[in-house]
Amino acid sequence: MSRFGATILSSDGPRLSPDEKAFFRDVNPFGFILFARHIETADQIRALCAEFREAVGRDCLITIDQEGGRVQRLYPPLARRWRPALDHATDAPQPARAMYLRARLIADELRRLGIDSNCIPNLDLVLPETHEFLANRCYGADPRQVSTLGRAVADGLLDGGVVPVMKHVPGHGRATMDSHLDLPVVDTPLDILRETDFKPFAALRDLPLSMTAHLVYSAIDTLPATLSPTVMRMIRDDIGVDGLIMTDDISMKALTGGLGDLSRAALDAGCDVVLHCNDTLAERRIVAEASGEMTEAAQIRAEAAMTWRRAPDAIDIPALEAELEALLDGRVYG
Repeated sequence: MSRFGATILSSDGPRLSPDEKAFFRDVNPFGFILFARHIETADQIRALCAEFREAVGRDCLITIDQEGGRVQRLYPPLARRWRPALDHATDAPQPARAMYLRARLIADELRRLGIDSNCIPNLDLVLPETHEFLANRCYGADPRQVSTLGRAVADGLLDGGVVPVMKHVPGHGRATMDSHLDLPVVDTPLDILRETDFKPFAALRDLPLSMTAHLVYSAIDTLPATLSPTVMRMIRDDIGVDGLIMTDDISMKALTGGLGDLSRAALDAGCDVVLHCNDTLAERRIVAEASGEMTEAAQIRAEAAMTWRRAPDAIDIPALEAELEALLDGRVYG
């Protein structure tokens, strides 16, 4: 098998243009990510997923940010309008069961449309200083609770045939800025980070896919984590993450510089694959050219990640919905 391109890419709209099809065929990205601009109808989404896979000539992973709350790309009638994850994590008397059921139902929504990965669980801690862009997307403040609920979410997705992406390694909860717009700097001492923020990622280090955080940990390095060889070595060696590591969106404003230089720097730092979510086809070409093919180690991790995808287990959807509604006194949907 030829190596995958060291990218996860996107496209302009609800169907692929001839130029996009030819581009994806040439650069062979590991997978694709969907956004609101790709969403019209169920049949259209399934057709788009088929076009992505046809372009690369294989059954590649297609992922999405379907967290619930403010961060979800699919809405009724295509999917349920979920309350924020933190609401379910704090309101349910059995939070692990509630989060499992929530994830299992989300997985069913995705698989019906041809989508087989989701960028959750979110293992960042919610703290008093956590920026509002992230706060109610988290599962709690206690590392043990977040680890338990993160595992429940991952299990719910996997049972539904959807591969989870844990984020934002090694922890984004202490950021007081939105990394879509600015570069957060966290000054917390390393010993505290190890006992708090890093713990959930260590607990779920066996998961096949993870996404980096675009922020500076001043106790470790002056570079953003995504671009820092020191932080990336810590993620591998100290936290123990062994799966495929993708960047957060390389075009976010937390990172400064040209897309090609940033892509190469992230891979040189130790990321396996560059996630590029927006921009034009010309800019996607820059990212793909700079990223090139995966390293041998990254290819092994990528192939291993694909083996986590399995056929969904048989479930009674109305029964799961009823159980979740009972756990949350009917406060399930937004």
